[in-house]
Amino acid sequence: MARTVSRRMADLAQSEIRAMTQACVSMKGLNMAQGVCDTPVPPVVLQGAERAMEQGYNVYTRYDGLQELRQAIAKKLGHYNGIQANPETEITVSAGATGAFHCACAALLNPGDEVVLFEPYYQYHISALLAVEAVPVIVKMQAPQWTYSLSQLRQAITVKTKAIIVNSPGNPSGKVFTREELEGVAGLVRQHDLFVFTDEIYEYFLYDGRSHLSIATLPGMADRAITIGGYSKTFSVTGWRIGYSVAAEPWAQAIGAMNDLLYVCAPAPLQMGVARGIHELSDGFYQDLARAYQRKRDRFCSALSKAGLTPSIPYGAYYVLADVSQLPGTAGKARAMYLLEKTGVAGVPGEAFFSGPEGANFIRFSYAKTDADLDEACRRLTQAKL
Repeated sequence: MARTVSRRMADLAQSEIRAMTQACVSMKGLNMAQGVCDTPVPPVVLQGAERAMEQGYNVYTRYDGLQELRQAIAKKLGHYNGIQANPETEITVSAGATGAFHCACAALLNPGDEVVLFEPYYQYHISALLAVEAVPVIVKMQAPQWTYSLSQLRQAITVKTKAIIVNSPGNPSGKVFTREELEGVAGLVRQHDLFVFTDEIYEYFLYDGRSHLSIATLPGMADRAITIGGYSKTFSVTGWRIGYSVAAEPWAQAIGAMNDLLYVCAPAPLQMGVARGIHELSDGFYQDLARAYQRKRDRFCSALSKAGLTPSIPYGAYYVLADVSQLPGTAGKARAMYLLEKTGVAGVPGEAFFSGPEGANFIRFSYAKTDADLDEACRRLTQAKL
């Protein structure tokens, strides 16, 4: 038999996010494609990791994470999310929220299981589903508010459906699901005995008075929800890869076993740094974070509007989808490359987040940038003749 890559790799394309980042580097542009978080890391988090290294936290941890971090996450879940979780049996620390999501998919989904997710979707959610040979089923949301139809969601559910994915605040749209929308999802999850996988990595990035609601706190959802979060974005440590999942004990044990198989454990001293940050940073830190990012959002969306690239104003996360249908080209990649060549500002083609042709009309930008870089991006966009 000839040597080839596995058949599942045929369905996995390189991330357009990474591709545009590489294109941006080669052109020495401003990278607003990847949500790398150029903003400073809280000193207490850095000090916690440094101290942990000095104190010998440089070997394997338990498969589901250090006790100090699991306890810190449990305390935070109770305080902020209203989720009561046992840190010994229901929390799994993993290699970032993406790693936590992959472990959940591998542990709980079988080949052929259908999983419903909302479009525009996060590309890595699709990739993780394909990697475990699950079947993504798309429910389209409508711009500019990115609302979904409960009847369309109901129609998407079949006898093969195993789970629904909720990403709120959302990447790439910045959508924050309302209580009514989450209750609609929860009702169908209970009715059809499904899982709901949530990606809540941007839970602190909320604007215009929005608040975060974890679907796990709704009636009858505690043992159906796989709540996924992390601190890559909140603490600006995207390279540390510290995420977690929270689930009822039977599901958490399966996810933990998969985490052990795939990653062994998350980096030990970095776990301690995150734990210290959770313990020592006050509510004011998170409130200031949201205010600072709302100002970044407002400045960047204003620049997009002045450049003729109408944004769908996000209510959370730190991404914005802009309408680029006026730019030359029929595909999003061509339009994104035109914008990069014209302005030196890199975004991600919309096809990375849409299954249909409408993706060509959007580019996603990340405004998780330093003020200096953000100001420069705004200047380039507003002064370019697009």
